[in-house]
Amino acid sequence: METLSNIFCVIIPTYNNAGTILNVANAVLQYCPRVIVVCDGATDGTLELLEGLGDKITLVSYPVNRGKGYAISCGFKKALEQGFRYAVTMDSDGQHNPGDLPLFANAITQYPDSLIIGSRPFDDPNMPSGNTFANKFSNFWFTAQTGLKLPDTQTGFRSYPLAKMGKMHIMTSRYEAELELLVRSAWKDIRIIPIPVNVYYPKPEERISFFRPGKDFLRISLLNTIFCFLAIFYGFPSRFWHFIKPAVR
Repeated sequence: METLSNIFCVIIPTYNNAGTILNVANAVLQYCPRVIVVCDGATDGTLELLEGLGDKITLVSYPVNRGKGYAISCGFKKALEQGFRYAVTMDSDGQHNPGDLPLFANAITQYPDSLIIGSRPFDDPNMPSGNTFANKFSNFWFTAQTGLKLPDTQTGFRSYPLAKMGKMHIMTSRYEAELELLVRSAWKDIRIIPIPVNVYYPKPEERISFFRPGKDFLRISLLNTIFCFLAIFYGFPSRFWHFIKPAVR
């Protein structure tokens, strides 16, 4: 546990997840004692449950729901204030397995200053059918915008190299923020390393999702359109400059 606490903190953004948040937080604490939970304007008692954990966690909260991207940004800010170089993000619905945290610790040690991203098994029979399509859609645009290929660009189980990223202001505030972070990290020449992770998919009647198919898919599509233009004038030139920079020196 002490080794993990020296390497990274864990950031858990949460909205109305009163049914799972305590189990998730307590399970994570078994592997990493530095946990930052960002309560994104929850209205179902999530905040009160988190307050009951006392100083076991660092709690960040605000009264109005601002979106997952905004919550992650607040988590990054708090992690930097506490002096962490890396932060692992996990969802609060119980899909991510805290037992995989040592895998991230090993990857961080092996690939310092890299963004480590979990890669889910897509042959899982319990995976919602829409997830496979959404991931292929996201993977295609990520490759178009960066020239890189990843097996899973949709997962929120990631380790971010905060010190390497610097003060990267997240422009978007909701689910599309995770795509933004991937693309902009690639443009900044931050190495992105995929590692296999486990995932738990609840039964359909147990699933709680705050993804808005119409609005959020539109936001993601607009972001992809903007990034395709930016890739031509900024993204690819930036990656090329990072490539030739050692030779110029």
